Amino acid sequence: MNVFLIDADNLNSGAWVDEAFRVLQETEGPLPVRRAYGSAENLKALADTLCAWAVRPFVNLALTKNTTDMALAVDAMELACQSPTPGLIVIGSGDADFTPLVVRLRERGIRVVCVSERSKMGREALPAYDRVILVGPEQGAAPSAPARKTARKTAAKTSSPAASPKPAAAKTPAKKVAAKTSARTKAPQEQPATSPVPVPPPAPEKPALQPAEGAAHAMPLLDLAAILAAVPALQTGQAQPLAAVAKALLDARLRGKNMTATKLLKKFPHLFVLAPPEKPRTVQYIPAPPAA
Repeated sequence: MNVFLIDADNLNSGAWVDEAFRVLQETEGPLPVRRAYGSAENLKALADTLCAWAVRPFVNLALTKNTTDMALAVDAMELACQSPTPGLIVIGSGDADFTPLVVRLRERGIRVVCVSERSKMGREALPAYDRVILVGPEQGAAPSAPARKTARKTAAKTSSPAASPKPAAAKTPAKKVAAKTSARTKAPQEQPATSPVPVPPPAPEKPALQPAEGAAHAMPLLDLAAILAAVPALQTGQAQPLAAVAKALLDARLRGKNMTATKLLKKFPHLFVLAPPEKPRTVQYIPAPPAA
């Protein structure tokens, strides 16, 4: 008996789940037990996909802490203790929190396979699994946030002259300094009076140059490409859970812990629709119409 347990808070795109089922059925055989665990919002977003593959949804408790991982782990151990014992358990999540569960299942003689989106696979969990299947688009369409930051720093260093230490001024003996000081104080008495030199009026301030229209849009387009690369599910045009999008943006370092995903996405009001407006729970990407 083969089992497929999906963490819908991690593997939260219908396209990823479809790809996972196709690969598993071609390489591992049928999957009689199919379950998906997650919040009500994430399971609702995957409703069509779960219905198409006849997956049983399990809604976690609405607590302050996420209980999805614990619910999945409890059911996995319960299935592992049943008779007959499953020959294969597939964990639909790249979260490294499942590593102790995977090790325990493997000790019971169960083969364990991981299915994860490419950017969400925890490196620490790789040695624990018997096989890892990565789904989703290749990460190469747009540069990641760290790469862009490194490029900007490099460009800044090359464009500005390197700061070189100023040579230390030669020290003047104390006697010479005293002599020069006394000479300066006596000089005004010996020099004849001269007419004051007229001071030219200050030059008018030049107006700040306005950036060209193309330059003004260059940065937003780059940030948009990075957002779509970090959250490929947005490219489907379907509403995605805001919590999952926020976690993906944080993992890709497109936002800090002090910046909310809502604030970041509101920088593109014509491209991302947050619903409901008062307390957004989903976000949908609306591609800009092609230029005429």
